[in-house]
Amino acid sequence: MPLVLVSGLAVSLRILLLAGLMVAPLAAVSLANGTSLGIGKQGVGLVLFVTLQRQAMI
Repeated sequence: MPLVLVSGLAVSLRILLLAGLMVAPLAAVSLANGTSLGIGKQGVGLVLFVTLQRQAMI
C-alpha cells in the first residue's frame, strides 16, 4: 500500500479514537439518566400528551 494511504489511515484512526474517548462519557451519562422513555405523564407532560391525542383523533 502506498505510504500516503497508510499515513492517512493512521490519522483517521487516531481521530476516531479521540472522538470516541470524548463522546463515550457523555453517552454513558445520558444513558444512565434516561431511565424513563418518552414524556412523563404528570403535569405539563400529561397535558401535552392528552392534547396531542385529541388532535390526532380529529
